[in-house]
Amino acid sequence: MNNLRGQVAVVTGAAQGLGYAIAKAFVAEGMKVALLDIRGDILQEVAAEFTRLGGDVLPITVDLSDAADTQAAIDTVLAQYGTPRVLIHNAALLITRSMLEITLEQWQKEINIILQAAFILSKAVWKPMIDAGGGSIVYLSSGSGYKGFVEEVAYNPGKHGIEGLMKCLALEGQEFNIAVNCATPGAPINTPMSDSNYTEAQKKTWVDPALLAPAFVFLAQQDAAGLTSNRVAARANGTWDAIDLL
Repeated sequence: MNNLRGQVAVVTGAAQGLGYAIAKAFVAEGMKVALLDIRGDILQEVAAEFTRLGGDVLPITVDLSDAADTQAAIDTVLAQYGTPRVLIHNAALLITRSMLEITLEQWQKEINIILQAAFILSKAVWKPMIDAGGGSIVYLSSGSGYKGFVEEVAYNPGKHGIEGLMKCLALEGQEFNIAVNCATPGAPINTPMSDSNYTEAQKKTWVDPALLAPAFVFLAQQDAAGLTSNRVAARANGTWDAIDLL
C-alpha cells in the first residue's frame, strides 16, 4: 500500500457529513487536501479548523451540477497542488420525488452532481495520474447503486451510473496502475442530506461518519496492484467488506 503523507487528495462534499470525516482523516495522514463543496461559508470554517490541526488544505466553492464550474474547480486543484494521488467523489443530492412529481430540471441536477461530476473530475485527473504512475479514485455509492427504491427517480440511476463508470475505469486503469472503487456506508450515517429524508426513530440508529473514515484511508492507499473494481462497505468499527464487481 502507498504512503499518503505529502500526497494530494480531492474530496467533494467536504464541508459536512462523510466528506468532512474523510477529509479530516486525510489531513491526519499528512495529505494535502482540496476541499470541494457548494457551501462556501461552512467550507471556510472547515478549512480553518483543518489548518489549526496542521493541515495543508485548499477550499474551493463549487457547484458540481454545473459542468464548467466543476471543470474550473479541478483545474484549480491541478494548478495549485499538482497531480492528485486520490480522488474521492462523495458529493450527492437526494430529491425524493416520484415519477409523477419530479421535473426534468430536478432530475438533471441530481444526475449532474452524482454522475456528470464523477466523469468530469475523473477525466481531469486521469492523464496526470497516468503520468505520475498511478492513483486511486473512489466514488460514493449506496444501496441505491444496486437496488431500486421508490421516489429515487434520479438518485437511483445516478448511483447505478457511478458503479458502471467505476467498472469501466477499473478495467482501463489496470494498465496505468490506477485503482477505481466504489464505497458504500455499511451502516446508516448521520449526515445533513440524510437528516432531511428520515424520521427521528430512524435517526437513532445512525453512526458517526468518522467511524467509517478508516476505510477511505485504506482505499486511498490502493493502486491497480491492490484493491480495484470493488464495492467496499465501510463498517462503523473501522473494518470493511469488499465485493469484486468485475
